[in-house]
Amino acid sequence: MFRLIAAALLAGALAACAGGAADPRAPLTGTLMNATPATPDGENQIETQPPQTLRLTGAAQSPVAHWPAQGAARAVILGLHGYGDYGASTFARAAAAWSARGIAVYAPDQRGFGRAPGWQRWPGAGTLIADAGAMFAAVQARHPGMPVFVAGHSMGGAVALAAAGEGHLPGAAGLILLAPAVWGGDDLGPHLRASAWLAALVVPDVRWTGRGLVQIRPSDNDVMLRALSRDPLHYAAPSGREFLGLVRLMDRAVAAAPHVDAPALVVLGAHEDVVDPATVHALPGRLRGPADFAYVRDGWHMLLRDRNAGKVHDLTADWALARAADALPTETTAR
Repeated sequence: MFRLIAAALLAGALAACAGGAADPRAPLTGTLMNATPATPDGENQIETQPPQTLRLTGAAQSPVAHWPAQGAARAVILGLHGYGDYGASTFARAAAAWSARGIAVYAPDQRGFGRAPGWQRWPGAGTLIADAGAMFAAVQARHPGMPVFVAGHSMGGAVALAAAGEGHLPGAAGLILLAPAVWGGDDLGPHLRASAWLAALVVPDVRWTGRGLVQIRPSDNDVMLRALSRDPLHYAAPSGREFLGLVRLMDRAVAAAPHVDAPALVVLGAHEDVVDPATVHALPGRLRGPADFAYVRDGWHMLLRDRNAGKVHDLTADWALARAADALPTETTAR
């Protein structure tokens, strides 16, 4: 009984990476990095500029939401969304802020999610990691000489971390890991690991919500969460097969962490209610390269879409642009 409850608890938590229960179709200490003060976004103030949609030559055949930099480009961000979500859903609000500061943004729908091939079919950790590398190379090719960062939210953070540590992101200017799903390796524990195997073996296609077993609040932006629950491209509850796949992905991310040389920013909200805060807090110390940790006292799991998300938009842009400045040539043309 404990194993089944544990499986439902972890699956429900991971499902909330993209918001609470929805139609399947559809305190630690740390330092808050200096950021421009932001006025809290009211629940009704969630409009964003529409992105362009394109496909990257040589990358996975997935649609990519793209926000060109306004004015002269100063940096580029490739954004990787969380489980059940898709590119524009996760990054639209942040991309509008980043673009206004000269950062071009690309946010693909990863395979199995959004409008990408294989919707609601788990593609495998290896495929997600390889796709991230291919998309990174394609973005680099579109912006030669420009600093390219990879931002990953929740599951996307695990993909970015594994891709970097396994050598799929050569030359990355840095990683922005937003509430990354890194509850793997020895931190996961034998009971939860056994639960994952049991769920995949016995009920591989049953989707777990954790409803009735655990209460999860991924954001304080209730209007956004209600809209997300009605979004036909979004789904929340992972199947037993996906549950095990997510565990394997987190295992690879944890194993890759000591091999990550690129600078990294790890961001954790004080109200984190989805991923394990202790593993996120410990992550900077596991990376080989320089790492900064930002603890957002009014942040939740959906850091880029919370009511006060503007604070996170600013601190991530500040961090990326500070590291991009030294890498850019004296004269930069708009891209």
